[in-house]
Amino acid sequence: MKLLLNPVVLRMGLLLLLAMAAFVLGALVIRWLRKNLVSERESLVQTPMPSDGLPVHAYHAVIQQLKQQKHELTAQQLADRRRAKTSDTLSATVLANLSCGVLFFNTSGLVRQANSAARKLLGFASPVGLNAPDLFRTATIRPTTGGAGTAAGIEETMAPALSGQSSVRGLLIDYPTRDGGTLLLELTASPILAEDGRLLGTAFVLNDKTEIERIRQEGQMHQEISSEMALGLRNSLATIAGYAQQLAQSRDPGLARQLADDIANEAARLDQTTVRFLAGAKTAAAGS
Repeated sequence: MKLLLNPVVLRMGLLLLLAMAAFVLGALVIRWLRKNLVSERESLVQTPMPSDGLPVHAYHAVIQQLKQQKHELTAQQLADRRRAKTSDTLSATVLANLSCGVLFFNTSGLVRQANSAARKLLGFASPVGLNAPDLFRTATIRPTTGGAGTAAGIEETMAPALSGQSSVRGLLIDYPTRDGGTLLLELTASPILAEDGRLLGTAFVLNDKTEIERIRQEGQMHQEISSEMALGLRNSLATIAGYAQQLAQSRDPGLARQLADDIANEAARLDQTTVRFLAGAKTAAAGS
């Protein structure tokens, strides 16, 4: 009893009670704070808090839309690449099967692409990387009114097309081949321009006119031969007619025999001329 009435023991007991009360109060406060934190976190998860006036779910929607647009853009790029590849394949197939030669020069004046017909006509296994003077250095422009063309003339003639200024159409050139022959080529050069007028390159088209020129020359030669033969036939017929008139008016047997022999000789010469002409025409027809 005295111990309980001791002031020191009373103070210690009071302090113990105060400590226990503070501990209980602190535990309650901590529990309350923890409960508030948990509720706030759940509210943030369930209902996102706005940021700068926009809710978080709006940002998620924007991100999803951007991802969708990226996916669509990637698909569009793949489709464009497929179309470009298909177009290139189609162009290469068409160029490979053309009978005329096609060359494409870049803006530097160098061959970037050539089809098989162009390689065959020009006699190059691969003209890629060559310029126009290298390709046509042995060629000459076929004159239209006389004179002779030169390789420098070809280079100067092609310069406007290679620079994108104008086109060159129907230029006839004599192109020596490696086997000693000569091809007559019709050259057309056209600049290729972009939508903004920028030069993309120049396309050269080569048409082989050698066979057509040969047929034309043979026709002209046959026409000349036909004219000469017609003139010869006319002269022979006139000669035979003159001999026949003399024979009809002659009373001399010796002169009559001479005139008859002359008529026979002229008829034989006329027959030989006709046979040679027909044989030449038959050979020309068989050769063509």
